Amino acid sequence: MAGGGDSTRAILFALGANFAIAVSKGVAAFFTGSSAMLAETVHSLADCGNQGLLILGLKQSKRPPSPDYPLGYGKAIYFWSFLVAVMLFTVGGMFSLYEGIHKLQHPEPLKQWWWAAGVLTFGIVAEAISMRACLQEVAKARGQRTLWQWFRESRQAELVVIFGEDLAALLGLVLALIAVILTVVTGNPIWDAIGTVCIGALLIIVAVFVAIEVKAMLIGQSVDPLRQQQIREFLDARPEVARVISLITLQLGNEVMVSVQAQMREEHSVAGLTEQINAVERAMKQAFPEVRWSFFEPDVARGD
Repeated sequence: MAGGGDSTRAILFALGANFAIAVSKGVAAFFTGSSAMLAETVHSLADCGNQGLLILGLKQSKRPPSPDYPLGYGKAIYFWSFLVAVMLFTVGGMFSLYEGIHKLQHPEPLKQWWWAAGVLTFGIVAEAISMRACLQEVAKARGQRTLWQWFRESRQAELVVIFGEDLAALLGLVLALIAVILTVVTGNPIWDAIGTVCIGALLIIVAVFVAIEVKAMLIGQSVDPLRQQQIREFLDARPEVARVISLITLQLGNEVMVSVQAQMREEHSVAGLTEQINAVERAMKQAFPEVRWSFFEPDVARGD
């Protein structure tokens, strides 16, 4: 999307971070023999799978239009993004919540806690690097808007998902480290259980918010309000257009369909009217490269 962030770069950073964390957890599981750490290794590998699904979605969304899909496959990325949100809710949130409740009912003392603290510290650094890369791409897309406004208005599903996933992962690791420290300092394993419950709740909340945004895109949203206003201002400024009556846009992945009903200044010549419409469409697609399809319905201005 023109003016949008590089989603692929953000996804690759997240993939690298999750793989590095999975390796560190696997090493810790090998030397400690901890089944919990082994489960966390599988959890991080599942997160890598999420990034793989987003990459697959981006690849599918770039397939050319076909007779069965005349507007292309752009919305495929919305399906895969929604699936990742569901996995974040179930594999991440619900599993962590279950583990936390289990620990509350059957608290166990931490064994070789320094391994857990070391892995969590490394994970925080890795996720912070991934989050920084994601925020750099988000900054390119959000302009003067706040992060919350961008999150609510963005049409880049994969970037929304990566932002939510990175945010949840980073905060979750910080919560886990705090829980480990409190458990060691107090000698009470209940803090570890509370931390796990909080992480599960955090993942569920983020997954729900991400799913709500992606669901709206999946159903069919216009381009984001800022881009819609830019397109309208462009049409209003064209000398061929007397008045824009209706402007409808539809976001299709990283491509856009635009339908315009406008009052044109040409009144007498069909050929002249056609040339005006073609000129406006050519200029619009040049100014907004993401516009793949445009439909123009003229309403010729009437003189007195």
